Amino acid sequence: MPSMCDFWFLASLTYLLSTLHFLLSRLCPLSTEPVSVVFKVYCLSVMTMVAATYTVVLRYTRTISSTAMYFSTTAVCVTEVIKLFLSLGMLTKEAGSFGRLKASIVEHVFQCPKELLKLSVPSVVYAIQNNMAFIALSNLDAAVYQVTYQLKIPCTALCMVLMLNRSLSRLQWLSVCMLCGGVALVQWKPAEATKVQVEQNPFWGFMAIAIAVFCSGFAGVYFEKVLKSSDTSLWVRNIQMYLSGIVVTLAVVYMTEGTQVIQKGFFYGYTPWVCFAVFLASVGGLYTSVVVKYTDNIMKGFSAAAAIVLSTVASVALFGLQITVNFASGAMLVCISIYLYGLPKQDTTKLPRADKDAKQKLITV
Repeated sequence: MPSMCDFWFLASLTYLLSTLHFLLSRLCPLSTEPVSVVFKVYCLSVMTMVAATYTVVLRYTRTISSTAMYFSTTAVCVTEVIKLFLSLGMLTKEAGSFGRLKASIVEHVFQCPKELLKLSVPSVVYAIQNNMAFIALSNLDAAVYQVTYQLKIPCTALCMVLMLNRSLSRLQWLSVCMLCGGVALVQWKPAEATKVQVEQNPFWGFMAIAIAVFCSGFAGVYFEKVLKSSDTSLWVRNIQMYLSGIVVTLAVVYMTEGTQVIQKGFFYGYTPWVCFAVFLASVGGLYTSVVVKYTDNIMKGFSAAAAIVLSTVASVALFGLQITVNFASGAMLVCISIYLYGLPKQDTTKLPRADKDAKQKLITV
């Protein structure tokens, strides 16, 4: 195992663990104090590190690690379990007491089977998305994956238009076209890694990402629609979704790798690297919630672009990625399009004050 990988593992784990408690205390809406710019930058730096490190670590466990290959379906299931416990912890903090926590769970979980059924839809979709991520990173380099995965932006935009009746500005549509063009450049002749020890199929990797980004867009918009349809707590909704997710992912384990899991064990092939990847996948949603709560789309765009750069640097150092002109041009185009997409819309329905005064003078004359 490369020493650089060991250093990255220890540094990332220490950094993430040290910030987890701090973010937990900030995430619950128990305080209305203003958030400083330093904290926003801090949240984005953590989110960027999580996104970049997750793809690199998962890529390492699927292609470079010399240990026995673990079952990816069990990793997805364990991730759902950890997310459930994290959400329970957040709901406990939000409720303020064990009695209120118990009452909330009984009311919204045990007495609301229809709500559980409603949240089972994104659970199934997210389960497909997470399993597709393993297939994609088994066949594509982490940097190529990071760039191509930004197709989730146009997929989410399309779902928002169709499901939430929202509109996009001309600049956003232009940025979507630019993003698709950048991804096409990257995928035209995918960059190759010289240190990968397994056979890869870039076509299957791209197809897996295509399915994953569609699932990401649909599930995200669907979950947003469910959240805004009632005043139910975000953490209650998460618990409802993760309970369904555990059932769904266990069913996937049984249907796809059930016999092998029974023979070799549920945690067969698990190493510290695999556990770290599962940990990153679990807390990634938590950090995303912080970023969504305290920052804007422009800052999130910078975070996504920074994650692409970090993944590229790590792929060159760890996997021997050979940067091509197509990849560099496509990645640059994607980063620019992400920034343009996040720019705030200009409200053209309201005239500036000076224009209003001028118009009023013309009327009086």
